[in-house]
Amino acid sequence: MCFDVDSQPPVQPLFGSDAQGADITLTSADGTTFAAYAARADSSTANGAGIVILPDVRGLYQFYKDLAMRFAEAGVAAVAIDYFARTAGLTARDDDFEFMPHVQQTKWENIAADAASAVAYLRAQTGANGQAPSSIFTVGFCFGGSVSFNQAAQKLGLAGVIGFYGRPVTHPLMSGSPAPIDMVGHYECPVLGLFGGADQGIPVEQVHQFDEALTKANVPHEIVIYPGAPHSFFDRKQAEFAKESADAWDRMLAFIKANTKA
Repeated sequence: MCFDVDSQPPVQPLFGSDAQGADITLTSADGTTFAAYAARADSSTANGAGIVILPDVRGLYQFYKDLAMRFAEAGVAAVAIDYFARTAGLTARDDDFEFMPHVQQTKWENIAADAASAVAYLRAQTGANGQAPSSIFTVGFCFGGSVSFNQAAQKLGLAGVIGFYGRPVTHPLMSGSPAPIDMVGHYECPVLGLFGGADQGIPVEQVHQFDEALTKANVPHEIVIYPGAPHSFFDRKQAEFAKESADAWDRMLAFIKANTKA
């Protein structure tokens, strides 16, 4: 797994914000009801952007709910989704949840459909200013990082996709999942990729190959490799990588701002 259960996003809460979050359920194209967490943007900073958060292998646990709130405090409406409703129902994704048997049963087409439902949810939400988000993004971590990259090829009308340490090659844990490096010719929006230079699971050479493939396909992109940073560096518990985490957060917000319609 990417994070310990007690991990937290390395972004301080914005006290005084009127951002609000709540557990919700969404319905996928096949009728499956799945858990999600939605955070409404702060009315004073709402910038017309929305983002779907695609977790790592643990699914929808507290780290991603907290991250949704940090986005909302920054003015970005957010919804984080769970992957495992078809095999684990709506049970909690806490310390007692044995996630790996469910990860091994996930299917790419189901996760893509669930992500599409989350995008549709965001497009239907009106903020404090009465406006729905005009530009939708995805962001994912590890397992979800690869998923996030490939949302660029799902014809969802996304404004951009972001992946933290998402494997560019075929992911061994998802049945039928296309490799991002093989899908770049179908990408329809800009890409931001954030990787650790000391990630033992994703060789730097693979990251460079992904970068080159995006360039060859004329996909606008930014690939950032943080030298010495490990897998899952974006975590407050990884205090020695606080600078890298802060830079990654700033790059995300800048990427969203640059690609959000006025």
